[in-house]
Amino acid sequence: MSTTTSSRRRLRAPSFTVQILLALVLGVLLGWWALSIGQTPEGEPNGLTVALDTIGGAFVSLLRATVPPLVFTAIVASIANLRGVANAARLAGQTLLWFAVTAAASVAIGIGLGLLMKPGINTSVGADAAADPGRTGSWLDFLSGLIPANFLGLQSSVSLERAGDEIAGVSGSLSFNVLQILVMALVVGIAALKVGQKAEPFLSVNRSLLAIIQKVLWWIIRLAPLGTLGLVGRAVATYGWESLAPLGTFAAAVYIGLALVLLVVYPIVLKSNGLSVVRFFRGAWPAIQLGFVSRSSIGTLPVTERVVERNLGVPQSYASFAVPLGATTKMDGCASIYPALAAIFVAQFFGIELAITDYLLIAFVSVVGSAATAGLTGAIVMLTLTLSTLGLPLEGVGLLLAIDPILDMGRTATNVAGQALVPTIVAKREGILDVEQYDSANATDLFTEDVEHADGAPQEVSGRPEAAAAPVRS
Repeated sequence: MSTTTSSRRRLRAPSFTVQILLALVLGVLLGWWALSIGQTPEGEPNGLTVALDTIGGAFVSLLRATVPPLVFTAIVASIANLRGVANAARLAGQTLLWFAVTAAASVAIGIGLGLLMKPGINTSVGADAAADPGRTGSWLDFLSGLIPANFLGLQSSVSLERAGDEIAGVSGSLSFNVLQILVMALVVGIAALKVGQKAEPFLSVNRSLLAIIQKVLWWIIRLAPLGTLGLVGRAVATYGWESLAPLGTFAAAVYIGLALVLLVVYPIVLKSNGLSVVRFFRGAWPAIQLGFVSRSSIGTLPVTERVVERNLGVPQSYASFAVPLGATTKMDGCASIYPALAAIFVAQFFGIELAITDYLLIAFVSVVGSAATAGLTGAIVMLTLTLSTLGLPLEGVGLLLAIDPILDMGRTATNVAGQALVPTIVAKREGILDVEQYDSANATDLFTEDVEHADGAPQEVSGRPEAAAAPVRS
């Protein structure tokens, strides 16, 4: 018996955190190997690069596939659990307030670094790299983004492949807008409450769907080490680091700013609310590292929501609303630090003097503009909104495109950390955070089974016996 037990111990797989770290190291090594191999004689990516790209892309696609049903069913179930709009409105207000507070601190850091390091002057990039972007942000994007194109906010696009004058083929793709899904889920959830008893069969089916989706997500997340290997390997093999040299000062300023937000601003916010900094980063690490390698807040959303609930102790009824909202509007990396630094870079590069009112306008756009571009992807959209509002040349965007993927890794990791931070802070201030779970959970808890009610619905996280009911009180 003792021999069998010891054998099982020896064969036990390493922890999730160790698996991720090993995948990161192996991904970097494979990426450098693929980079050293170079392209094929036909100018195509080599087989190793294609394999890494396929593995990483497949993992992110699997995660993104769970986003629409997860967001919709989780929010409908949460509204059904809330049973009261007054306190939900207060939680939403607190969430938006802390979004703005942390964004303001982030943009202040971005402006300060831009003035101190002068990245637009200390650069060797040529003016011939300037190019007009194909997509610009607009203040009307928020209003148009709120109106669902269809029931689940799904959008399709079709492209024709031509060979000379002939059509060689047709390809299409299907995308979604998380903000529109969130709006539809809120409307359906509130309508279900108003209908009353007649909506109970629908709410029961919705709870069952949510439990099934969470189980599928549990299976996908277990593939995270493999996905990490492919994503980081692809990044190294595809981008390398040679393009950083001409824009070294700008890249350094961006990553210094991101580090200050992650390691100074967020810890100050956590400590001022009585929460352990180490415990937060330990609990949020799976989502942060996935955001870094995937460069997608939306793709990381299912993992972010799971760590916020499982590791950080935020009730599901609140997390299922706050995390998707944050994934579309809470962008401290892409919508605060980066646009501020980039706008100053463009102004310095073209020799345009900025007045104090311009810096205040940068701060305003960075804090409010992320909501205006909600549902749209990429920091370039937010940057064009900032430049157009300030009247700066939009051609300046082209100067920064060469290193955008490298910067985007750090930006997305910071975005995801902020998207996990704010629900945790608000839950703590509202007295609904499971502090014991926050202080004890780690990445391994992502893979524990859901505790279920007698009716089969997933058990919500609760810090006190009355915490699960706390959101329903006004």
